[in-house]
Amino acid sequence: MRIGWASIFVEDQARAREFYTEKLGFVVKADVPVGEDRWLTVVSREDPEGVELLLEPNGHPAVRPFTEALVASGIPATQFAVTDLQAEFERLSALGVRFVSEPQRMGPIAVAVLDDTCGNLIQLIQQDAEGE
Repeated sequence: MRIGWASIFVEDQARAREFYTEKLGFVVKADVPVGEDRWLTVVSREDPEGVELLLEPNGHPAVRPFTEALVASGIPATQFAVTDLQAEFERLSALGVRFVSEPQRMGPIAVAVLDDTCGNLIQLIQQDAEGE
């Protein structure tokens, strides 16, 4: 058994596709019509055969209150690993990405939190190499 997909709920799949590919740099793995919505997944350029992130519509009645509560509490919906947090912060900021939390150290990790424009907060994490 392995993890093949992870989901994140988004308000608008077209806007999410644009943000996750053009700003964050992921690539579309699948984009298949499913009724009014799409089976829309993206993957990391560095790991195109890795876990797919499903940009799932937030149409279920339970989803919107849940995601709004997460954002209101400052809780990220998911996290992405980066090797150089400061460089990613600067790159994404130059592309107009809004950060709600700038890079900060937390023991063996550094984190920053951005707004994905689709109803979620996303945390970027740089973990120190073992032994540092």
